[in-house]
This record gives sequence, structure tokens and C-alpha cells, in this order.
Amino acid sequence: MDLRTAIQETQCALNLVLNNKFNEALELLKPCICLVYLSTEEIHAELCYAECLLQKATLTFVQDENMISFIKGGIKIRTSYQIYKECQNMLNANQDQAASSDSFTQFEGGVKLGIGSFNLMLSLLPQRILRLLEFIGFSGNRNFGLSQLMEGSANPSLRSILSALTLLFYHTYVSLILGTGEGDLVEAEALLEPYQQKYPKGSIILFYTARISALRGDFEQAQSRYEECLAAQNEWLQIHHLCYWELMWCHSYRQQWQQAYTYADLLCKESRWSKAIYVYQKAAILSMMTAEEVKQTGDGPVQLFRKVEGLKQRLAGKKSRRYNAAEPVSLVLPALEMMYVWNGFSIVGKRPDCTEALLVTIETAEAHLKNNPKYHPDDCCLLQMLKGLCLKHLGRLLQAETLLYASPRQIRYDHYLVPFSLYELGLLYKQQGDIAKATSYIENAK
Repeated sequence: MDLRTAIQETQCALNLVLNNKFNEALELLKPCICLVYLSTEEIHAELCYAECLLQKATLTFVQDENMISFIKGGIKIRTSYQIYKECQNMLNANQDQAASSDSFTQFEGGVKLGIGSFNLMLSLLPQRILRLLEFIGFSGNRNFGLSQLMEGSANPSLRSILSALTLLFYHTYVSLILGTGEGDLVEAEALLEPYQQKYPKGSIILFYTARISALRGDFEQAQSRYEECLAAQNEWLQIHHLCYWELMWCHSYRQQWQQAYTYADLLCKESRWSKAIYVYQKAAILSMMTAEEVKQTGDGPVQLFRKVEGLKQRLAGKKSRRYNAAEPVSLVLPALEMMYVWNGFSIVGKRPDCTEALLVTIETAEAHLKNNPKYHPDDCCLLQMLKGLCLKHLGRLLQAETLLYASPRQIRYDHYLVPFSLYELGLLYKQQGDIAKATSYIENAK
């Protein structure tokens, strides 16, 4: 098989994947991966080799959490990175071929995907780690990485959709979880639009369509699209689990706890990603339901919370310790606390009606808290912070500032609440344009 035919075959396989025909794609690709014939083929084979090394390194990290695996994975990543840098040098040295050669266009698309992904990924690391990596030859420039991926997504090559999907993941997940919750949804929609027309029933495309709707606050539309995604295929169950997770949150934002429980329960039964998180989340959702609703499920939040600590998870394990006493002390609004942990308030804040409903729930919990002095400082601080966030998203900034500033400091167990209250206060001042004050509070939080 020559290079041109190999690229066409791979494009066919990619089309099959995007049309939910995963097994057919695998069968097509099995016989022929990265064969080398001529010099042009060799540079493409180098590119494929770099991609395979990166994938293998990722699997090495996931497979076994020990130092030997970490070192082996690190060596593979370094080798992959060096090959990509060499490929970029070849690309820069042969720009005159860009207009005349289809194989060069394909090569260019692969290089932009790899270099862009590496730069973006490395730029997300803490500065002290990045400085160490730069010492051994790595570098990460976020703007350069994003620009390379944008050029790669516009490049008419086999890997253009992979560049687009990388950018979509960044705008709809990474920037939300690692940042302040503001992804570029306009750019995300523009990236997705051509593939919505080409693969209207593709589960990956439907998933991102739903995710963008959720980030815009249109939870009803998001739920409909996630359900379409579930119905689109049954071969790749991991996509089902992603949909369950997202549907759980969409229902949680609307305080539809029984529906949220259904998806939390499915995750506990089917997914192996993190049993501790899933069991904790399920217990947290049960805690928001009425006694009669809990009875209908056949589950109990106390038993589930007690189960979490044995599943070994730092955050969930620490939070569930209150249920291990002879007389369990209930957590206050644990589902809303987890909503904050996953940056959900920046999403639900797009919907004033849902935010107002959450505020009512928080104020009701405040009233009940006055009758339970045990754990009062921790619970009071949590409720004040969550209430302050709701008020912030409703535009009642002075009230939000007062609550976040007044969060008590006599915490007994949940010490994370103090720096996060300071951090949220810093973001509030940043929103108001007081950069000096914002910097001061964020530095204090740090």
C-alpha cells in the first residue's frame, strides 16, 4: 500500500469512528499500520511513530502507578516530543511544497496537531514544574499551542478533526476545570459546526453539542442531546458513562434529584473510573432527597458514605468521615459542595431561575443549621461561600462580597474553605475591575 492509499484508508476508518462504527474501523486498520517505503513515507512514519509513542506513554501512566512506569512513560513522552520537534524543523524547511503536495499537507496537519497539543498540555502545568521541564528540553506556550491547533483544524487533512476535538476538549472541559470557568464557546461552536453537518448522528459530535448547550445554561437542550448520544451507539460504553456523568449534573443543576440519582447509580454499577467519587456522589444526591424518595431507591446515604473511606480517595474519603462515628453527623448540602468542586456554579450561574432555586435551598439549610451546633463553623462557612456564589451570579455583588468576606476562620476539619473563600472574593474584585484588591486576596489564598 502506498502512502496516498494509506491516508485514504485511514480517513475511511476515521469516518467510520465518527459514524459510531467502531468495530468496522478497527477491522479496517488492523492489517496495515505505518509501513515505510520511500523518503516521503518515512517522514509520515516518523509522525505516526511519535503519535504511537505518546499514546503508549499515556497508557503506561494509566496502567500502573509506580515509579518505574512513571520513568518509562516519561522517556516515551520525551522521545515523542523530540520527534515532533524534528518533524516541525522538516516542515519549516520545506514550506515551498505546501501548495503542490497533498502528502505534505497531510504531514503538516499531523505536525500542527502534535506540536499544538504538546504546547497546550505543558502550558497547563504549574510554573515550577514547567521550569523544571524546560531545563530538560520541553517548552509550553499556550497561545502558540492554540494557534497551531487552530491552523491544524483548518488544514484539509486527516488529522484536522483531531485538532478540532483537542480544541473542543480544551474549551469545554480543561478551561472550566483548571481555570475560572470561562471557555470560548463561540469558537467551540464554530469548530463543531462543519462536523455536525457531516456526522449528524455521530456520538462524539452529539456529545460536544450537548456539552456546549449545558455550558450555555440550556440544560433541557443538553439533556435531549445527551440522550440522543446514548441512543446513537452501544459499542463504545465509555461514551455512555460520560453522558451519565453529564446528565447527572444537568439534573442536579435543576435540583431534579431523583433523575440525578438514576445516573449516579448507573455510574456506580458500570464505570470503573473512580468508585469512591461515584459512591460519594450518589450518597450526596440521596442526601438532597426526601425520606420517602430515598426509601424508594433502596439505598441509604449513611451506608454509602461509610463505604467511601474504604475505596481510598482523598477528598471523598475525608468528607465521609463524619458518618463513621457511632452517631453520624450529616454533611450539609454535600451535592452542592460537589457542584462547587467541579466548578458547576459557573455553569448554573448562566440560569438565574436555577441559581435562585439553589439560593432558597441554601437558606433553608442555614435555618436548619442553627439547631445543630456540632460542626457549625465548617458548615456555616460552606453555606456562606455557596450563598455568596449564588448572589454573585445573580448580580448582587455587595451582598456576595459581605458573605465571602465574613466566612468564619475557626474551621475544625474542612480547611480548604478558607482559601477558597478568599479566592472567590478575589475573583469578585476582579469582576468589578479592582485588580489590586483581587491580586491581594488571590495571593492570600495561595
